[in-house]
Parts: sequence; C-alpha cells; structure tokens
Amino acid sequence: MVEIKKISENVWEIPKEGKMVVPGRIYASQNIMEMMKKDKTLEQVRNVAHLNGIMKASYAMPDAHQGYGFSIGGVAAFDLEEGIISPGGVGYDINCSVRLIRTDFSEKDILNHRKEILDIVFNKVPAGVGKKGVMDIGKSDIPEIIEKGSKWAVSQGYGVKDDYLRTEENGCMKADFSKISERAVKRGASQVGTLGSGNHFFEIQKVDEIYDEDTAKTFGFTEKGQVMIMVHCGSRGLGHQVASDYIKKMEDKYGFDGLPDRELINAPIQSDLGQDYYSAMSGAANFGFANKQIITHLIRESFNKVMGTSDGMDLVYDVCHNIAKIEKHNIDGKTTKVCVHRKGATRSFGPGREEIPEVYRNVGQPVIIPGSMGTASYVLVGTKKAEELSFGSTAHGAGRVLSRSQALKRFRGEEVIKDLKEKGIEVKGTSWKGIAEETYQVYKDVDEVVKVSDELGIGRPVVRLKPLGVIKG
Repeated sequence: MVEIKKISENVWEIPKEGKMVVPGRIYASQNIMEMMKKDKTLEQVRNVAHLNGIMKASYAMPDAHQGYGFSIGGVAAFDLEEGIISPGGVGYDINCSVRLIRTDFSEKDILNHRKEILDIVFNKVPAGVGKKGVMDIGKSDIPEIIEKGSKWAVSQGYGVKDDYLRTEENGCMKADFSKISERAVKRGASQVGTLGSGNHFFEIQKVDEIYDEDTAKTFGFTEKGQVMIMVHCGSRGLGHQVASDYIKKMEDKYGFDGLPDRELINAPIQSDLGQDYYSAMSGAANFGFANKQIITHLIRESFNKVMGTSDGMDLVYDVCHNIAKIEKHNIDGKTTKVCVHRKGATRSFGPGREEIPEVYRNVGQPVIIPGSMGTASYVLVGTKKAEELSFGSTAHGAGRVLSRSQALKRFRGEEVIKDLKEKGIEVKGTSWKGIAEETYQVYKDVDEVVKVSDELGIGRPVVRLKPLGVIKG
C-alpha cells in the first residue's frame, strides 16, 4: 500500500520517505483518486520520486493511470547536471499527440455529408496495426523527415507555413538522424500519413459550449455549432522502435541496480547515451509531427472533394503528449533549465512564454484534451498557475479505467456502434474488437478531469466539443 495524504481539495501527497528524493504529488478529485488506487498509478508516482536529479515532486495529472515505468499522466522534471532521462517517462509512442483543425463549416453543412467524409478519409488515411500509407514517400525521405519534421512536409506541398507555426516546437525539434536505427527507419518508412491503432482517431466535432469568448475567438472558434476536426496519433512504428532500442542500450550500459522498477531504466542526461536518446526521441517526435501534417493535407483534400472547398481549415494547434523537453522553470525563486518528462500529459503554459505561437502568446497556450469515443473533448488555455504547480502541465485526456482485455469481456463492437448511432454519432473502424476496446465506458469522465484541472488552475476551459463522426484505428 502507498501512504497518501490529502493536502487540500484535489491535491494529494505521497510523503517523501526512504530513498525517495522528492514527494509524490497527485492532482485528483476524491472519485478519481479511488480509481487510481485500483491499479499501480500511485506506486509508479512513488517510484519515479526515487530517480536521480528529480526536482520538486513526482506528479500525476487528473487522468493518470498505470503505464510503463511512469504512470500515464505522469510529469517529472530533472536537473540538467545531476538528472536522468528515461524512455519510460516518455513512452513507446513518442509524440503521441492531438492536432485540432478549425473549419468554417457548421453542423448543418456537414450532417448529410458525414458518412462520405468518413469513407474518403478512411481510404486516404490508413488506420490499424501496421498499415502502410498511400503517399509516395520512401525510405530516402526519412532522414529529412527525422530532422525537419512538419517543415519538411510543408516544403513538399503538404500544408502551409502557419501549420508548423501553430505546432508545438514549430513542428521540429533538434535531431540527428544518425542516432536512429536502421530497423526504426524500416518500420517507419511506409507509415507516413497513417493513423495507427488503439486509441488513435480522426473525429469530426462541433463546438458545443463556449466558456471564454475572447480566448475562443483568438483560437479560431466563432460560434456554437462550428465544425472542428481532431486527430490523435503519433510516431507509429518508428517511435516504438526508438524506445525499444534505447531501453535495451540503457539496460546494457547501466543495468537496474538501485531502481525501484526496471521499467524506469535511464541514463544520466549529460551522458553520451542520454544525449543520443534525446536526439533520437526528438527525431521520432519530428516523424510524428510530419505524419500529422500529411494527415492534415489528406483531410483537407477529402473535405475539398466532398464539400467543394477546404478554405478556412486552419490548424488551431498540435500539442505533444509523450515527450521530454528542455525548458526553463522557476525553482525556489531561480530560473532553472530542466528536462521535463510528460508521459500522457499536456504542456499548459500561461501567457508570455516564448514557446507559445506568437498568435496565442498574449492569452496562453491552447491545451487540447480529447475525451473518449462518444463523449466531449475540450480545449483549455494554459496558465501561470500550471507553471507553479506542475511544471506547466495538465491532463491529456480522460484516462483509462478498464484494460483492453477487460473491455472485450464487457462490450461488443456492434453494440457500441449502435449505441453511438443513437447518440447521433457516425463511427467507422478497422475492427469490431478495436471499437469495443475503445468504447467510452472504459475511460474516466472527461468532464470531471477537466473540472479538476480548472479548479486547480492548471488549465482553464475555453470550449467544449462534441463528436459528430469518428474513425477509430
């Protein structure tokens, strides 16, 4: 059992003891906390608190649940001199993230065309395990994709400059192609422009509620009923292989001695291996950015074919969920550079940060929190409070409460589709099994997750979005 104390409303602490370097800090309602106690989330938060160079606390966001090494929803920052970097703190799906595209279409414009749009996007953007892309992109393009990310895609005609200017890191982190294995390249070469499987999705949504009209207008939301497009995917097989490669390298070089969990294998961030992993991870992130940029291009083509135009289909933002970043934060009154691991967590910077696109800098960073198939999603805005409480982080979604195997015992894909159709939502998937695994009942209540974020001040609601049509990987 993990000892846990309630500090205040929505704030819990695992006291520092034994070899813990810092305490654990969990942001959750009473109800969400009870869900976290059912798996290894709290144990993983405590384990992360043992890692060398960790600063302030080991954090869990309101959607946290058990993951590999770190909980999904885990955040930790490490000193750049004494600290470590850990693939378990980033995840296998490097730069698994969410991209939101605004449109000038209304719900009324789209309703009678939803099925056709879903069909065309489904054919243009392959979904499912190991599916190959339809674009003429070969292995020879991969070095530039790895090192240039979204900027490469735009340079090839797959979008416009504003797309990468409204992407985290401008769609390109500093990376070295030579740090990525031949096997990773081989796995990724055929998967550019593909959605993937699991909880990855394409979704047609409508603006259901506007909470902050001024910020909503800045982000491109004009009125209720406006249609939005949300895409959730990552770096596909390439990112997975990068994680596998460097976990093995770190195991071989450093072993597991002194670690509370072998899944927390790591390297000193200033070591050659730590730097190589950071560069390879950045390259996988760039692959993810380019992947979503090409998907954006294919979505625009699909809408143009069905609706006769794709004018007004501008990127709102693309935000990372599985990433490590070198950032400046105020620690004990001093501006300090740290390596922030966000594993299933969203950056939530307040106004003025240079990392925020210039168009949004005066209001704060867009924070995209998808719900689950059939429930609402949210766009929040980052806050200065988040920078104080969580190294500028908040939740990344609803967070699972049932495993995929548990879901399959309780739900059938055919019944899920029938249920969603009765709710007015069209669904297209690659398998009945995949749809059953991702039904909304296996996730936490995204409304409650967002409520906790709002009450803590680590992300302020701007709009709520409701689904009209979904493609599941």
